[in-house]
Amino acid sequence: MRVADARQTFLGLWLRQVLEGEMITIYGDGLQKRDLNFVDDVVDALLLAAVSPEAIGGIYNLGATDPITLLNLAQLLIRLNGSGAFRHVPFPPERKAIDIGDYYADYSKSRPLSAGSPVSPLSTA
Repeated sequence: MRVADARQTFLGLWLRQVLEGEMITIYGDGLQKRDLNFVDDVVDALLLAAVSPEAIGGIYNLGATDPITLLNLAQLLIRLNGSGAFRHVPFPPERKAIDIGDYYADYSKSRPLSAGSPVSPLSTA
């Protein structure tokens, strides 16, 4: 996970900032929604798809049942760390132009593949 800057993701940067006592910057109101996946669940999903004949040629999303807002995510990271702070700033024009708004996956197509499997379901968070 990239932690030097937010070029390809913001989460690594936020984790570094909260651990180093730096301020997390939230652009806009922070109500943009995201869903997160635990890396072990992603690996399980890839392995399950690899051994599921019905997955051949399919395209599947992974996601979480309950998306989280960026504001709530920042608050959660700070709470789990035991300290930290965030600030809201207006979107700079160059960031606003590439902001994706809400992004959370529809992973309903993945659910049937995990039915009855001893491997973790494809649709875990």
